Amino acid sequence: MPLKFIKELKQSFLLHPVAAHFSNGVVPVAVLYLLLFLPTGDPFFERTVIHLLVIVLLAVPVSFYSGIREWKTKYKGAKAPVFQKKIRLSILLFVLCVIAVAIRIAVPGVMQQGGPLSWIYNAALFAMLPTVVLLGHHGGKLAAGQRTERFR
Repeated sequence: MPLKFIKELKQSFLLHPVAAHFSNGVVPVAVLYLLLFLPTGDPFFERTVIHLLVIVLLAVPVSFYSGIREWKTKYKGAKAPVFQKKIRLSILLFVLCVIAVAIRIAVPGVMQQGGPLSWIYNAALFAMLPTVVLLGHHGGKLAAGQRTERFR
């Protein structure tokens, strides 16, 4: 039984959807924990945010690389606007994540101290949310297009 499962997994596993859904799911949770921190000031909520952001920071390059590879192989590098949007949004997500993680590591008490740096930190985090929503939206358009093509 376990060998059959492993064999099926190897045949059907697609790295890009897993990596993309992973970071797209973790960013909203990080924003949620930030929103829980803001009214309570509970440092455990804020500490969870940085842990989640580091995970996203590690996952985004995997998603980006696997998406580029899939685009070049499955879609033959087509210059369709949807791919260009996804590439730009992925770069934006990575830059926002680097900014947030760099601020939080450089100034561990950034949220307690307040000031302009905390505003930049918050802005980077909140900007990541619509970025992952748009990435998911465009990815969904591609996936839905594949499904309709497959069943025609």
